[in-house]
Amino acid sequence: MDSPQNSPPDVPAELDSGPREPILTLPSALTAYILLLALIHLRVLLPPELENWTIDVFGFIPKRYDSSLLNLQIPGGSGAKVWTFFTYSLLHANLTHLGFNVLWLLPFGSALARRFGALRFYLFLAVTAAAGALAHLVTHEHAIAPMIGASASVSGAMAAAIRFAFVRGSFLSFSRTDAETAAKVPALPLSRALRDGRVLGFLSVWFGVNIIFGIGAIGVGSEGATVAWQAHIGGFFAGLLLFSLFDPVPRARGDAADASSRDISTRI
Repeated sequence: MDSPQNSPPDVPAELDSGPREPILTLPSALTAYILLLALIHLRVLLPPELENWTIDVFGFIPKRYDSSLLNLQIPGGSGAKVWTFFTYSLLHANLTHLGFNVLWLLPFGSALARRFGALRFYLFLAVTAAAGALAHLVTHEHAIAPMIGASASVSGAMAAAIRFAFVRGSFLSFSRTDAETAAKVPALPLSRALRDGRVLGFLSVWFGVNIIFGIGAIGVGSEGATVAWQAHIGGFFAGLLLFSLFDPVPRARGDAADASSRDISTRI
């Protein structure tokens, strides 16, 4: 049963009190994750043979699961059929690929890490990475090219964050509070969020961009590399639908959620 929250009129009274923490001050959980991605990316300094071996062992290769190719030898063995559902998301093709994912994580990942806490945040990233890998496997059943990159997890974080991002006082509202408070406003139920024009607008733009990427097969830096947009969508849907399983913040009552989602600024 949903837990009742303080009535909405109490929220605006706190908006102008005290100094505001910059919204992009990184929480420690996200900082550690970005540092891990950067550290792992140092693999590009390895000799080419060893770097290629690393991608084959830890990247996600759909052909690895093709039971008709019993004699196909892919580095990593049986264990790679399990760990690559997650480890591929820690590898990136180049600095542009890495930087693009980190750039999107700054606003959405920061809010989510503050809201979930470190353990839930890392588990959420793993689950959305696995969902992205599964979507890629279903749509690229016999592909031999490894898929790498944190984009599925980033997409999942964006999807989860929009469940509360536009609520009054949150980080994409016109009347946001400090970063910690903004990340912990009660989220809207999914059915109510999908009736919010701002959420629908965000979804339209996000899916539109991914469709354009898919049709155009836009490369991500290295020659022959394309955007695995199906994995993006898999991670996005997982983040959107599974958000409530990770969210420790109690839901607001229906009437309170309606009132708190109205983001009409009283300032001139």
